[in-house]
Amino acid sequence: MRLAVASDHGGFRLKTEIIKFFREKGIDFEDLGTYSEDSVDYPDYALAVAEAVAGGRFDLGVVCCGTGIGVSISANKVPGIRAALCHDTFSARMAREHNDANVIALGQRVIGSGLALEIVRAFLGSKFQGGGRHSRRVEKICGIEQKYSKKN
Repeated sequence: MRLAVASDHGGFRLKTEIIKFFREKGIDFEDLGTYSEDSVDYPDYALAVAEAVAGGRFDLGVVCCGTGIGVSISANKVPGIRAALCHDTFSARMAREHNDANVIALGQRVIGSGLALEIVRAFLGSKFQGGGRHSRRVEKICGIEQKYSKKN
């Protein structure tokens, strides 16, 4: 599994902890920025991860900002991305198992690094259950995306 990770300045410290975790566990990842706590615009970094995942360069993505809200909204604008804002392990598991989420969004100002690592672990350790209602619902999400991308 190959992961893309990025943050804005508000999620930089949390991203640093997540990267440390990836290195300790031997998880293959690429840091797409930002590389300091200097003020930057979160949509740029969410877009980098979302495009990399949607384009197939990475299997999954992790994006961080102060709340996780801005990066999740931004990432979800990219066709093929299902970014889930998660503040607990149950949501992280369900995002993967039921919604086939391929990006997780986290908020540094909302959760501590210990919980964040547990959430990332839950997200990475889960797989889409597929079949039946879950696949049908994800297909409907993709249908909405297609409907509105044709209007542009």
